[in-house]
Amino acid sequence: MPDQPSHKPPGPAAGEAPEELRADARRNRERVLDAAREVFAARGVDAPMSAVARRAGVGVATLYRRFPTRSALVTAAFEDQLAVCASAFEEALADPNPGHGLYTLLEKVCTALVTDHGFETVFMAGFPEALDYDRERACAEDRLAHLVQRARDAGQLREDFAPADIPLLLLAVSGLAAQPPETALPAARRLLTYLFQSFQAHPPSRPAPLPPAPPLDLSGLHGPVSVRAATVRP
Repeated sequence: MPDQPSHKPPGPAAGEAPEELRADARRNRERVLDAAREVFAARGVDAPMSAVARRAGVGVATLYRRFPTRSALVTAAFEDQLAVCASAFEEALADPNPGHGLYTLLEKVCTALVTDHGFETVFMAGFPEALDYDRERACAEDRLAHLVQRARDAGQLREDFAPADIPLLLLAVSGLAAQPPETALPAARRLLTYLFQSFQAHPPSRPAPLPPAPPLDLSGLHGPVSVRAATVRP
């Protein structure tokens, strides 16, 4: 049951200075945000707010006082990842070489997908009840389509390349996130290089060397399952 409103502003507890209270409030806020990132990465951003509160060790009423809406919590929890998404698109669109801009965007996204599970939550998952995900996704798709069209108009992409090939690439790369970072990162870079070479309208007869092969063999197919895949929603 939500806390009843009080007409008397809360004061500092005996022996606690205002500075100590502010520091404690900051620690509590970070604990809530850490819990939100863990819960949302594992269960999606439509996970119950009560699950976040339990993980953080606070009451639901306290959580809602700090973050009155799911949108506010998601935005605060994934602020860094949202900023990375925005800057990656801006830099790609500003690149005078369309093919290089598209490749640089994909390289940043692929790197983040296998090193930051929060980025996967932002870039690959939906935001029901939170951010205006339909608008955000449509904006991202428009930017990707524009980048692809620029590269195609410049004669840098093969004619049968489709924008849908990019989500296909990202889904393949995101599957590497279950591997340890020392395996996932070189594997993602090598896979991106392989595939982007096949995207090109005129690949060089002697392409540049591939990034080093990752320390991966067939036993890696039976490696640990990612947190997101292993979690069963109630």
